[in-house]
Amino acid sequence: MTKALQVKTLGVTALLVAGMVLAGCKSAPELSDSQALSLIQAKCNQTPPAAVTLVVDDLGMRQGATGKLWDRTRIYPNKFWADFKLTDEGKKTVKLANGGDVIEWRPASAQDTNYSITMTIMPVSHSQAHDIQNLQDETIDGVAAAKGADFAEVVDLTGLPDPIQQIGGNPGNRLSARRHADFSVENGTWTLRGIR
Repeated sequence: MTKALQVKTLGVTALLVAGMVLAGCKSAPELSDSQALSLIQAKCNQTPPAAVTLVVDDLGMRQGATGKLWDRTRIYPNKFWADFKLTDEGKKTVKLANGGDVIEWRPASAQDTNYSITMTIMPVSHSQAHDIQNLQDETIDGVAAAKGADFAEVVDLTGLPDPIQQIGGNPGNRLSARRHADFSVENGTWTLRGIR
């Protein structure tokens, strides 16, 4: 074999080896919105259910009374103060701030539409992740193969008594929040690094 043919053969072999090496180097797999949302929801499902605090205004008090979560047991001479005792159904769902079972309704006047109380609702199911947006490349903790996305986290009141679901939808209650999720590739697979 001539020297020129040996050089050409060596050059072709080098190109083939380089091509095989480059083919073996995989870039990060693609991360779709639905995959990202699935990773986020899996994390939400692993997190223990938590209580939620609801603001209960005049409308909420009427909804709870109509829904038999509490009964009015006393009305005061001024005609706008009242006490409401939690029913057995109410005791299963509602925890009052004072730890008791009587709601002390004390607005400033009969026309006081701003008066409200807070109560803790137990138990609440896992949060639901929705509406993923802005899935884009990020560098997190010096890791370039990372992505981030914004999403809505919504408190799910499904399965709770209907009056609680109604109260949750009243003004003053915020059952959803915008959050941000960080993702990175580990062993060739996208994983959720954290939610903030």
